Amino acid sequence: MIINEWLPLAVLASSLLPGLVIFALPEGWIALRTTLNLFGAIAKLVLVAVLLLGVAAGEEYGVRFAVLPGLDLAFKADALGLLFISLSALLWLFTTLYAIGYLEGAPHRSRFFGFFSLCVTATMGIAMAANLFTFFIFYELLTLATFPLVVHRGTDKAMRGGTIYLAYTLIGGTALLTGIVWLHHLLGHTEFAHTGIAAALGPEYAGQLQIIFLLLIAGVGVKAALVPLHGWLPQAMVAPAPVSALLHAVAVVKAGAFGIVRIVYEVYGIEFAQSLDLLMPLALLAAITIIWGSLRALFQDDLKKRLAYSTVSQVSYIALGITLFGPIGTIGGLVHLVHQGIMKITLFFCAGNYAETLGIHKVSEMDGAGRRMPLTTLAFSIGALGMMGAPFTAGAISKAWLSDGATAAGMDWAIWVLWTSSLLNAAYFLPILWRAWSRPVPIAWPQEHIAARGWRETAWLLLLPPLFTATMTLAAGLFPESPVSPLNWAKMVAEREYRQGITLP
Repeated sequence: MIINEWLPLAVLASSLLPGLVIFALPEGWIALRTTLNLFGAIAKLVLVAVLLLGVAAGEEYGVRFAVLPGLDLAFKADALGLLFISLSALLWLFTTLYAIGYLEGAPHRSRFFGFFSLCVTATMGIAMAANLFTFFIFYELLTLATFPLVVHRGTDKAMRGGTIYLAYTLIGGTALLTGIVWLHHLLGHTEFAHTGIAAALGPEYAGQLQIIFLLLIAGVGVKAALVPLHGWLPQAMVAPAPVSALLHAVAVVKAGAFGIVRIVYEVYGIEFAQSLDLLMPLALLAAITIIWGSLRALFQDDLKKRLAYSTVSQVSYIALGITLFGPIGTIGGLVHLVHQGIMKITLFFCAGNYAETLGIHKVSEMDGAGRRMPLTTLAFSIGALGMMGAPFTAGAISKAWLSDGATAAGMDWAIWVLWTSSLLNAAYFLPILWRAWSRPVPIAWPQEHIAARGWRETAWLLLLPPLFTATMTLAAGLFPESPVSPLNWAKMVAEREYRQGITLP
């Protein structure tokens, strides 16, 4: 098997094999478990770097295995998939470091890190799926791998949140499977392809294709937390902080958003989807989700739930971007897939730090937290300002391209949606920053677990990951035209998807 075939499999194996070994490790084997976790994460980053260089140079990577006649388990590492793969691989390393520090001394760590590795394996499979059948297999594996992580603590509240999560995602999976089987019946295959595959069917199939589109989007829309399919996400916040970070920034909601991108661009094709009048309803649904999530976030005192509703809003920027008919909106949506990930994981890391260090779980408990934990609060502030679209942050780049895409598509109403969302972002983030930096330090924290030691405000493994991702948030905003920036990669994807000799700014 040549290198171009085994590299995608090696990316999968770099988390799958360490995960399977970790499951069998006794709880006391901390050093070996940590070594396997870090080896897998670093190996995956190296392999992804090789894929990035190859795809940028025009190489093609893929492999397939026949399951049944006309049905293959197929993988490809293309430019679009690598945008998601790179984000997941990089943030997995940071989340692994954070989880090692967060779970120090906790029970069931081998179980946790085993499912943690399976979760990342499923995410890679989703990103590299070459057809809807492969996508579905790993999409459901992601559901099964994340459920034990959500209920990891085993409390009644955790089990209730996990059950709600499982119910939503399995119902979504049923809708997705129905759409896939129906489309396979009409076409004879479900391969992903630039400009889509559905246009091969004649106009007499338009009605059926519209219903199939609805089923497919409903299936992936559950994980993407589109209204009204978002109810599981706030409930899943009972999970430990590393899992929340995984759900919001690395795996689950990103898998749903990525699924929407694949369906619109490589199953239907952007032009064919527009001809079937499918884009405007999806754009309106994304706009409703953006505003609804922001409004709900305003009224949450629980810090993680406020961040969860923020995710409901922010992830739909991706869906809105790809429905703005034209390459500029596409770039805005794709780059936000990366930017939202690095900003949101920063916020969840910091929320976990407040909880583990001081016992802070609520916004109303944040008074003076910036004076006690200045570095964590600095990272939180950068992430929050990025979410608002403040200048020189990753969020500013995303929102600028989305606004320009709305103008280019003649959808000026979408600009008002983005501005309204930014104002609401400020309304629910600025009070947190004001409390943390400006209010006096309380007499006692809710439950201080880790004492301050000079600049060491908390454990180093909890502090370093949010500082790194906050720095990435600034770097993406300050150097958007860098050759290695997410923006430049998103431009390349847009050029390949539209294939119209477009000239991008």
